[in-house]
Amino acid sequence: MTKPNPFKGFESGREIIRLTVMLYIRFPLSLRKFEDLLHESGVEISHETVRYWWNRFGPMFAAEIRWKRVQQMRSYSNWQSHLDDIFVKINGEQHYL
Repeated sequence: MTKPNPFKGFESGREIIRLTVMLYIRFPLSLRKFEDLLHESGVEISHETVRYWWNRFGPMFAAEIRWKRVQQMRSYSNWQSHLDDIFVKINGEQHYL
């Protein structure tokens, strides 16, 4: 069984929605300023549409990013973290543990 397409029924393409949401998350602009930025780029989208897409698709994109990061970390099969040398300063003197 395949997953239903979350972008089905939207006039704008999948790439436009993804780009719009990612840019809105990345840059700290208000919705109206972001609408003006898109207008200058030639994309006619309302600020309310951006807010709706952000609420609807934001968690999905965040989950994809988290999943990709976890998979990337798991690809390093021998990835481990080690603390080798520890130096502690006590009363101005440095000691090796």
